[in-house]
Amino acid sequence: MNLHLLIARRYFFSRKQKTVINIISWISLIGIAVSTTALIVVLSVYNGIGNLTQSLFNSFDPPILVQPAQGKTFHTSQMPYDQLAQVPGVAAVSQIVEENAWITYHHNQAIVSLRGVDEAYPQVTGLDTLLYQGQYILNGGQLSGIPDTANSAVNFLIFGAEIYYNLGIRETSNTPVSVHIPKRGVAMGVTMDQALNTGYAYPAGNFYIQQDIDTRYVVASHTFVRQLLNYAPDECTSLALALEPSANIKRVKQQIRQLLGSDYRVLDRFEQQPIYYKVYRSERLGIYLILALIVLIATLNLVASLSLLVLDKRRDISTLRSLGMLRTDICRIFRIEGLLISAFGVIVGLLVGFVVCFVQQQFGLVKMGDGFIVSAFPVAMRLTDFLLTFLLVMAISGTSVLVSITRRKF
Repeated sequence: MNLHLLIARRYFFSRKQKTVINIISWISLIGIAVSTTALIVVLSVYNGIGNLTQSLFNSFDPPILVQPAQGKTFHTSQMPYDQLAQVPGVAAVSQIVEENAWITYHHNQAIVSLRGVDEAYPQVTGLDTLLYQGQYILNGGQLSGIPDTANSAVNFLIFGAEIYYNLGIRETSNTPVSVHIPKRGVAMGVTMDQALNTGYAYPAGNFYIQQDIDTRYVVASHTFVRQLLNYAPDECTSLALALEPSANIKRVKQQIRQLLGSDYRVLDRFEQQPIYYKVYRSERLGIYLILALIVLIATLNLVASLSLLVLDKRRDISTLRSLGMLRTDICRIFRIEGLLISAFGVIVGLLVGFVVCFVQQQFGLVKMGDGFIVSAFPVAMRLTDFLLTFLLVMAISGTSVLVSITRRKF
């Protein structure tokens, strides 16, 4: 065994007397372990919350969205629409017609994003499985309590939960909702009939997904929205594409871009919600830096304990110098001592962090309280977090030990 490592290991493990210096050394080890545990636990919980939020967005945002590069709408007859479904990896294509609308119900009103979708939309997003109340019906279906709803001319609306309750709609409501959209290419009229196209649809249900979505979106049939907008039967604002589970999204995006050319934008989920994902990454980096500062503070305790250890081992240092050891050799002994304390602290912290996160995953001991989608704090452990935490703590502590020991006089 290397002589420097042997001496450092004896200082660390073979202490026959429990002195204040020993206690301070163990406190520094515990401090590093606690800060490492905090890093793992906080990052894992943040990963869990991020995954939950992303899954909520993903339930409404399609894997790939196609929009016109210029203008607001396009015609499917003027693009290779049928070839989109033939692109390897594409499972379904859904037409979307979206516009802002003014909705009134009795004396209540709201400005919403009215999203008209076709029959393939549930295959793209799975929205039909996320309803909190009601049924997924957009037109021509049977709905209890509402007469003659089997008529294909009868339209229905699926509301974001916040809009649903703010309008005063209840599950037993059987009064149609008024939907108003400004007429295109017509000067503002004196009356509502002159300024707005108005349609009527029954509330069929509501969904809880994510606050930004629940307070903004109402889903309707694409034919109903096209009628309100005076659009052509093949006119859309976007196309939503579902992918097969084994599809490579980057490869599929590239193939779609080659097929459609520069007249269309092809967006994945990150590009559909750029602000959210930028904020998420920035917050994660901020959390990492704040916890790194805590690690730095913990290493200051390690530096102090090493300084006291050097003072306590003055006789040993004199003996080693008499035996022919150079100053660099003695520095190396105490650097190894500091790294041993850091390494054991990091390993203990990683193990404790893993156990805490695993217990939370399995049993959900720490609850989030009432009114949340999940009852307990979600946790998602990632190997990269463990590796980065280990490297970060060792880098900070190693640098601190190197600087403090090198500057000392032996």
